[in-house]
Formats: sequence, structure tokens, C-alpha cells
Amino acid sequence: MGWGKLTFFLPLAAVLCGCTTYQQQGLEMTTQWRAGNVQAAADAYSKKAQSKAKSKDAIIWKLEEATALRVNGRFQESIEAFKQAEALIDRYEETARVKLSQEAAALLVNQALLPYEGRTYDKIMLNTYKALNYMNLGDIDRARVELIRAYQRQQDAVEINRRRIEKVQEEAAKRREKEIIQKAENDGQFKQQISGLSPDLNSLAPYADYVNPFTVFLDGLFFMATATGPSDLERARKSFERVMAFSPGNRYVANDLETVKQLLQGKRMPPTTYVIFETGRAPIREQVRIDIPIIITRVSYVGAAFPKLVMQPDYVTGLEVRGGNCVEKTALVCSMDSVIGREFKNELPIIITKTLVSTMAKATANYFINDAMERQDEVLGLLSRLLTAGAQAAVNIADLRTWTTLPKEFQYCRLPTPPDRKLTITTANGLQKTDYVLQDGVVNVVLVRSISPSTPMWITQFKLQ
Repeated sequence: MGWGKLTFFLPLAAVLCGCTTYQQQGLEMTTQWRAGNVQAAADAYSKKAQSKAKSKDAIIWKLEEATALRVNGRFQESIEAFKQAEALIDRYEETARVKLSQEAAALLVNQALLPYEGRTYDKIMLNTYKALNYMNLGDIDRARVELIRAYQRQQDAVEINRRRIEKVQEEAAKRREKEIIQKAENDGQFKQQISGLSPDLNSLAPYADYVNPFTVFLDGLFFMATATGPSDLERARKSFERVMAFSPGNRYVANDLETVKQLLQGKRMPPTTYVIFETGRAPIREQVRIDIPIIITRVSYVGAAFPKLVMQPDYVTGLEVRGGNCVEKTALVCSMDSVIGREFKNELPIIITKTLVSTMAKATANYFINDAMERQDEVLGLLSRLLTAGAQAAVNIADLRTWTTLPKEFQYCRLPTPPDRKLTITTANGLQKTDYVLQDGVVNVVLVRSISPSTPMWITQFKLQ
């Protein structure tokens, strides 16, 4: 076998070490974040986001950066990072979803090479966090704009996802490998393995598709506390009624609904303090390799990598808040596990179809390469099989990009603002206790962030009246 023939395989060999997952790229930042070194994590995310500003991953790194900056109290910097992410998201939404050249490249390599355009919960939380940042800065008008934008994103999401599924299915139906793809999808063993990728939604909070109850709650709180007229109060009432449907056992929501009804009757808002608790870490995506139940002559390996959603169990389960003679415990208002898990399950048919199309395209290409090499030389054919199998296994990398700095849960409690404006905040495990002094306001909001039981609490506050 001559050198000329051998050099044909060098590009294939190169890909064996040329692909890294999102988690591998973000290892430094996530390690710092999990350890509670939020300043170091913010700096590392900012550096990464800057280096990836013109890459296919620009949006996801900006989201991570913006969240880390926010926890550090760098609200204006966080807003700027969110703005940059949103500008890219809006650009993708306004233009063609994916260029044909990018689709072609992904079919030959993997779906992780396509630009990250932002998932629905990303977009909703982006505007929600921007609203909170503006509230922290005292900019009520801009906070209002962001909450309206978040609401509209939730309204548009169901129709957008329906069109995405239809588009992918139409594209798959045009592929020459469609019969092979259908056979794989109908294989019992394949279906069993695929079922293990998504969470059991029966064990999670039963939210409607693409609804974030925390965003709805914040909408209610904001428009109740900053109401300029009956229309704002009506909006607040409707938001609290929606939250009640998602959290029927949360008595604080019931109290809020009663409060807004009293405001509609002309009564004044009593001095009230809200403690909003962001706890834990959102689900991550891990890679699972699944062999495709298709035998193609002269192709040694036909398999694909799929993302599996993995929940993060290590978190502080709640807070106890003492103020004056009142003691309250935070209650769940939104499980991000449920929000993300439901969207992942909705997205899974698209992931499966795209991955199978990509895998079959690569397997077909490998068949023709191996066939051509085997016709020239038996040893060359064997080497071709080995290298194409290795290359296929190497480039079959799942798209693991996901917003990892989001919390696992949002909880809250409300209590009458104590006369001395002093609170004592204690974690449910009793390991952390903090005394905190409230600002001079009618409606005070205290934000508490905890990443894990072993990391400290980060506390900020603002007032809405």
C-alpha cells in the first residue's frame, strides 16, 4: 500500500481527537461554580464568552457568564451579557433557522456543530433575569418591558415547537435513508434505550408545556406592587391564578391572590417582605452511546450519541425566615427540573430524527469509502473499515450544550415586614444562618442564591414600593 493511499485516511484519523463536548470545554468554570467560587467562575465564564463571541456556542457561554455575574451582584454587566445573548437569539429567529451549508456539515459530523440558538426556557429565563437585574438597579420601567417580553415568549413557544417538529420530519422523509431510519425507530431494543434518556415526568411538577411558573409569579408580584391602575392589578390577579394552578398547595400564592383582590377593592398594600430562594443546580446533559440496529455491509460501526438529562440532587431544600414574631418557610413555586425536563422530552423526537439522519448519512458515506478501498486492495479495505469506524465513533458526539448555572428550584415565602426591619435567614439543614437588614420600602424583595449545601448563600435585595 503506497503513501498516497495512506494519506487519504489522515483527515479521518485527525477527527479521532478533534471533538470535545460542552462539559469538557466548561470543566474549569463548572468546577469553580460547584465549589461556590462564584467570582472565579464569573471571570472564567467571561473569558470563555469573549473567546467564543463569534462561534456557534456564543449564546450559551453568554448565558452562563450573565448568570455568574448576576450572582456576584454585577447587575449592569449581567444585563449587557444577556443583551448580547438576546441579540444573537433574535437574529436566529429573524433569519433562516439553519443554513443549508451548516446542515450539510452537521450530517457529516454531528449536531453539536450547529449554532446554539437558545431553547425556549433559555429565552424565558433570559428576560426574567434581565427583569430582576433591572429591579435590583431600581429601573422599574425596563423591568416591566422584560416581563412583558418573557410572557410573549411563553405564548409563542407551543406553535414554534410544533413547526420545528414538522420541519424535521419533512426533511427526514426526503432522505434516501428514510426506510432505514424508520426501521431503527421501530426497533424494540432501540426504543427501550431511547426511553431512558428523558426523565419520568410523572415524578415532576405537572406544568404546561413551555410555562415557567416562576416567571408567571414574578409577573404577578411586579404588577401587583408597581400597579399604575386597575389593568396592572388585573394582570397580577391572572398571573397569580395561573401560578395557583401549578402550585395548588402553596399558601403564599393564595395570600398573594387575596392581596391583589383587596387592592382591586381600593385597599392599600401592607408592608410586606418577599424572600425568593434559588437553590441547587439545573439538570445537565450527559452523553449516551446507542448502537443503531442496522447492519450495513462494509461498515464496522453504526452507532449514535444521544444526550441524557441528568438531575442534580445536591441542594438546600429550603429556608426558614424569621422576622419579628413571624416565622415562615419557603415553599416551591417552580421546579426547573420540571420546566427543563418537559422541554427536553418535547425536543427528544427532533433530537432522535436528526441524529439518525446524521448517523445514516455518515454510515452511507463510510460504505462507499470502504467499498472503494476494498476494491483496490484487501488490506486497504481492512484499514479503511477500522479508520472509518473509529472516525464515526469519534464524531458521534451528542449536543450537550445546556444552561448549567440555572437553579434547580425557585421557592419563596412572604411575611409582614418586621418593625425593626431585621430578618434571620437559616437553611433547612441548619448549617447556615444569616441576619439581614431590610431597606426602607413597602414591598421588599430579598433574593437568596444557594448552589449546594456546602456553599454559602448570596443575598441581595430591592424594593418595589
